[in-house]
Amino acid sequence: MGSFQSPITMRSSALLETSCGYLLQELQLIWDEVGEDQFEREKVLLDLEQECLEVYRRKVDRANISRARLHQELAESEAEFTHLLLSLGERSLPGRPEKMSGTLKVQLDSITPALREMRLRKEERVNQFRAVQAQIQKISAEIAGLSEYDDSSKTIVVNENDLSLKKLEEYQTELQRLHNEKNDRLQRVEKYIGKVHNLSAILGMESSMIITKVHPSLNELYGISKNISDNILAKLNSTVESLEEEKQKRLEKLHHLGKALTNLWNLMDTPYGDRRRFSHVTSLLSSSSTEVSKSGSLTHNIIEQAEAEVKRLDQLKASKMKELFLKKQNELEGICNNSHMEIPSQSEMDKIINFINSGEMDHADLLTSMDEQISRAKEEASSRKAIMEKVERWILARDEERWLEEYSTDENRYSVSRGAHRNLRRAEKARVIVNKIPALVDSLIAKTKVWEEERNKVFLYDEVPLLAMLEEYNMLRQEREEEKQRQRENKKVQVQVVVEQENAFGSRPSTSSRRISNMSLNGGFNNASPLNRRVSLGIQQLGSNSINSATQGISFVKEGRKSHGQKMFSRPSLVSQLRDETASVVSTFSGPISP
Repeated sequence: MGSFQSPITMRSSALLETSCGYLLQELQLIWDEVGEDQFEREKVLLDLEQECLEVYRRKVDRANISRARLHQELAESEAEFTHLLLSLGERSLPGRPEKMSGTLKVQLDSITPALREMRLRKEERVNQFRAVQAQIQKISAEIAGLSEYDDSSKTIVVNENDLSLKKLEEYQTELQRLHNEKNDRLQRVEKYIGKVHNLSAILGMESSMIITKVHPSLNELYGISKNISDNILAKLNSTVESLEEEKQKRLEKLHHLGKALTNLWNLMDTPYGDRRRFSHVTSLLSSSSTEVSKSGSLTHNIIEQAEAEVKRLDQLKASKMKELFLKKQNELEGICNNSHMEIPSQSEMDKIINFINSGEMDHADLLTSMDEQISRAKEEASSRKAIMEKVERWILARDEERWLEEYSTDENRYSVSRGAHRNLRRAEKARVIVNKIPALVDSLIAKTKVWEEERNKVFLYDEVPLLAMLEEYNMLRQEREEEKQRQRENKKVQVQVVVEQENAFGSRPSTSSRRISNMSLNGGFNNASPLNRRVSLGIQQLGSNSINSATQGISFVKEGRKSHGQKMFSRPSLVSQLRDETASVVSTFSGPISP
């Protein structure tokens, strides 16, 4: 027991310094009073010491466990904090030092608010991700055309390992792209629906039935969101294309009917009042498919009415076709007659009329052919206009030339009578005009040759080549000049014969010789000698031979005209008249020379 005394005393003295020491002292007093032996006392104290050790040991164990738990909580908190920083894409939390100091509880108390803040941020970030992903899924479902979509948050899975702002921006960018695509699809759907409405109004169709047939959601009466899937867009596009094709077909049909109506109206001279009933059809002739936008302009009813009118006019056209053909024939004849051109033969016209009566020829083709002939005749008449004006001037000049020749042969032209002074003035003007004839004829020949070279055909004037007429006129004019020259020479010979005769029979009174000479110059041979009569007869015979040669030239041209071919309509030939006048003018050259 002694071995325990010292420790006990030491423990007792240590315990005396505490509350336990007072209790141990009180226990010593009790033992002393009771008389407890030393051994029992040592045993009790040893038990007390063991019990105290157990208590301390439990306390220490508990303290160790508490410290370990604090270490674990601190480590877990730091690990969670670090994970949150990484998942949120942040380097640190503002206001929290990177290195912590102090006791475990102090460190834990310092990280707990930061951890709570990070958890709140994570929750907020997760909600942002969930909202964005929910919209992405919803819009994607709308674009995909899914009629049923579960928009509950349970179906949305958020990747909590990556909650960074960069990832959130990616989702937001994707959401914005989907929003843009959705808006673009909605605009396309609205555009297609608008086209369907417009085309249906033009074609006289029910647009709501067409749209509902594509998809019920496109009809606003159903009150549901529009389906904007690729399939719906394809159906709308196909519907619009089919309506545009139908519009084009109907417009082409109305174009055909409108042209037919216009041709029939023009053929039968339909009054404006009857044409006005179908002005809405003819007004579309110059319009393309894109230009037609008036509601009800291409309905089936309008097409049926136009078809009925064309059918009615076709029936009337058959009865009036002969009258119309004769009218156009007269128009063609008038153009040809005014321009002195050749016209179709009578046998050909009679053959066409027989075709009309028998119905073997298409009326439209026939009238089109006549219109083409009239157009060609007008074009050729226009090209002949400049030449025809000069021909008319030449004809007028020839009339003046013929009158001047007749006037020159009149022995009483200088007599004092009524109108003599007017004839003198006309003769002066006629000489001016006649002097211009050669230049006019040369110009006509040049222009006619150019015209024939350009068109590779002969220029005919009343079925006779104009160049032949002009060349014949030049030839006759040259013969006339030669005849005048011969007359002058013959007169010189006549005077010489008279002089020789006087010399042979002796001189006579001067008055007598002057009288005979004057009579000879004036063309009087009745009182001359037989020799003078023979000379006069010879001159007259020479003049008659010249006339015969001119007449033979005229007959040669006439034969050429007859060989040109028989023509349709007989009319007075101006060329024959000109030739006859030319022959008559040439015949006057045997008389005295004009002053």
